[in-house]
Amino acid sequence: MTTAPRPARLSAAELIDLVLDEGSWVSWDAPPDRTGVSEEYAADLAAAFERSGADESVLTGEGRMRGRRVAVLMGEFAFLAGSIGRAAADRLVGSIERATREGLPLLAGPVSGGTRMQEGTPAFVQMVRITEAVAAHKAAGLPYLVYLRHPTTGGVMASWGSLGHVTVAEPGALVGFLGPRVYEALYGRPFPDGIQTSENLYAHGIIDAVLPPEEIAGILDRALEILLAPRHGIRPVPAPVPLTPLPEVETWDAVTRSRRPDRPGVRRLLKYAASDVIPLNGTGQGEQDPGLLLALARFGQAPCVFLGQDRRGQTAEHPMGPEALREAQRGMRLASDLGLPLLTVIDTQGAALSPEAENGGMAGEIARCLNELIAVTAPTLCLMLGEGNGGGALAFLPADRVIAAQHAWLSPLPPEGASAIVYRDLDHAPEMARSQQVRALDLLRLGIVDRIVAELPDAADEPEAFCRRVGAVLEHELAALLDAGPGTPADRARRYA
Repeated sequence: MTTAPRPARLSAAELIDLVLDEGSWVSWDAPPDRTGVSEEYAADLAAAFERSGADESVLTGEGRMRGRRVAVLMGEFAFLAGSIGRAAADRLVGSIERATREGLPLLAGPVSGGTRMQEGTPAFVQMVRITEAVAAHKAAGLPYLVYLRHPTTGGVMASWGSLGHVTVAEPGALVGFLGPRVYEALYGRPFPDGIQTSENLYAHGIIDAVLPPEEIAGILDRALEILLAPRHGIRPVPAPVPLTPLPEVETWDAVTRSRRPDRPGVRRLLKYAASDVIPLNGTGQGEQDPGLLLALARFGQAPCVFLGQDRRGQTAEHPMGPEALREAQRGMRLASDLGLPLLTVIDTQGAALSPEAENGGMAGEIARCLNELIAVTAPTLCLMLGEGNGGGALAFLPADRVIAAQHAWLSPLPPEGASAIVYRDLDHAPEMARSQQVRALDLLRLGIVDRIVAELPDAADEPEAFCRRVGAVLEHELAALLDAGPGTPADRARRYA
């Protein structure tokens, strides 16, 4: 893996100036309390002040970013390696709580070797207080965005550095739990190269992006445009006039059309239909799956968390695995945390059937996805875009509203699999598809689908027009759901009764 060179370290003040609008910074910091500090430690603190120009390892306050008022927590590595002691923890907790009271989004830029060794365990346990304050901020439905800088390790990485709704890191930064110098001292050998880097964390789905400091204001502003978009009072969007009656397409013909390799998937849908997209990455816990696209998105004015099964990322060699379902659950929790509508998109040949998938708990992850999706405390919308095979498709289905492309379908197994079970051959797949009522048109009649988007005659023949037509329906449905609010779990299950 190629990693970027270690970045030149910006001071807290330099990064604040880079991210915030000129002249908008207002400090919230009072002088730290040094009561009871030993002479030796007092000398260390005085030397740190002389070296850094800062009175502690964190600066906190507020400013404006692209005109929007935000609260900021910024680490200062030149002050005792950015370490967190009691005074720094008091400053962090007080500022997080103030941001929560004042309803401000919180931007954190940690840079630290961890907790302060001069203060020992009493400093170490401050991470509990900081974590609780961040959790309360997020529980209030307020965004918490993190920019990990070089280096961020130890208790800081294991608390407020790892709790962001969106987490970005500096290129080439040392980011990890146990610092390499400590590892080498404890175990007598160097820590392997290339592991504790921003790029490696991104590759493993732990962070969402790797960006240089000069690009941070742009990505954070775009994220906040979605995360802070109005939930009420959005201009109503007229319902697109449906094509009626829809042309009758035979079931097996619809299945065949849905499998065309040139059929548009979630990436073209977002390209043509979304007004803004911020891709997110992975579970945040060391896993990612190319079969799932997780993003923050807007369709017109309507914001959402977007969870789309990506047909391009699913191959015979790498079908959608349990990691994709764990990543989806991250998106479901994000929607609940922030009260954003959740949009799921079904387009899958089916969840992986393999020893690796079984060992990864595939069945349990499908169940947990169903459980999470039924219980999301925000409005939910499902789009059936193409193939809908088995439990991997069902895991994305339950929602307040369900719309479907005309040739989309949903089946407990591929029709060929159903034929093999019933007839012990593959020849009866078209007959099984018809008898199992898998078509979107059948599901509309059964009340499982609420609206169908026409294909004229096939999405693959008109990809841009089709995606824009779907986007107009999504904008209308999301705006209506924001006005109506979320349904209950019982409401979501009732349509299948």
